[in-house]
Amino acid sequence: SQPESWTVGRLLEWTADYLKERGADSPRLDAEVLLAKALKCERIELYTAFADVVDEGPRGVFRELVKRRAEGAPVAHLVGQREFYSLSFRVTPDVLIPRPETEFLVVKLLDLIAQRKDEVKGGGPMKICDVGTGSGIIAIAVAVRMPDAELTAVDVCPKALEVARENAREHGVEDRIEFIQSDLFEALPAD
Repeated sequence: SQPESWTVGRLLEWTADYLKERGADSPRLDAEVLLAKALKCERIELYTAFADVVDEGPRGVFRELVKRRAEGAPVAHLVGQREFYSLSFRVTPDVLIPRPETEFLVVKLLDLIAQRKDEVKGGGPMKICDVGTGSGIIAIAVAVRMPDAELTAVDVCPKALEVARENAREHGVEDRIEFIQSDLFEALPAD
């Protein structure tokens, strides 16, 4: 009998089981994100391609990504990006991967800004400082949603600021965020 072909559907099923056995929190999602990366397509495109056979080239790339994921590498580092607040952000090992709960922080911040604007009519633009900005997700998400806000993004790590600047450029808000390299704790006066 003919061996079964490695279709998109079969790869996803097998990989989700494999990653689940190795303790992944979201094995199916991980499998989909990694296969989309290997196939150089959007994850949503996989849903119409379950019966498509995956060629050996992309399968080899996928195998390597899955192996590294099973060894504990974060998916965001393997694919180089993370979706946050419906925006896509580049991430590298130089920055923390945005946690899903951080989206609640952004939602709460935007609510507070809206309340504050109602209380202080004609008070000029809202000034916001994102300390420890990392990939810049908080500052950028706010800049995208609040075009009149003035933002400052601070991080001690120059490589993190590089990633944040690149993300800001990608979302068209680089000119609205001031990026500063600083260790605020070092700047505090000693007792």
